[in-house]
Amino acid sequence: MDRDTLIRARHASLVAVAFVITATLGTNARAGDETHFDATTGYRIDRYRAPTPDTVPGATTISVDDVRRLLKDERAVLVDAMPAEGAGPDPKTGAWRLSKKREHIPGSIWLPDVGKGVLSPAMDRYFRTNLDRITQGDQARALIIYCLADCWMGWNAAKRAAAYGYTRVYWFPGGTDDWRDWEGTLEPAAPVPLDVSAAAPN
Repeated sequence: MDRDTLIRARHASLVAVAFVITATLGTNARAGDETHFDATTGYRIDRYRAPTPDTVPGATTISVDDVRRLLKDERAVLVDAMPAEGAGPDPKTGAWRLSKKREHIPGSIWLPDVGKGVLSPAMDRYFRTNLDRITQGDQARALIIYCLADCWMGWNAAKRAAAYGYTRVYWFPGGTDDWRDWEGTLEPAAPVPLDVSAAAPN
């Protein structure tokens, strides 16, 4: 069995319950699990460490091999949506006050907390402006968004990037867990500070 088949089998085994697609709301939710989703937007709003579905609305699900190919052939941008553990951004400097270090896929841009189910106006602006910066305003630039395995933060962030109008959003559900397992190379991550010239996030 090749590595892509192993990865897909791993995720399939974790997702044992069928997903309910509510067409009128445009949401993807696990049967009996609807309370964990915003009924209007479809974003996961709590219990972010849990098995995820196989797909994200507006995004393409990819494997480790796809990540390598997109980085090499498509100049894809890696976006790490892992939440920051700590006291949050400093209101004076915008620097993230971390209580736990993070390692991620080399070359990634770490944008903490952009995968939360509800973003404050400041955090929404943070995500939008940084995506615009790293793509140089090209909404057709390939974006690879990830977190950890079984992490809804990456799922939410990918869905949100597609909602912003990015047309080539790729979701890497295995995140740093699968990358470490197959590639073994991670590097220390430094989160992008907030712009404190605007209001601080809630």
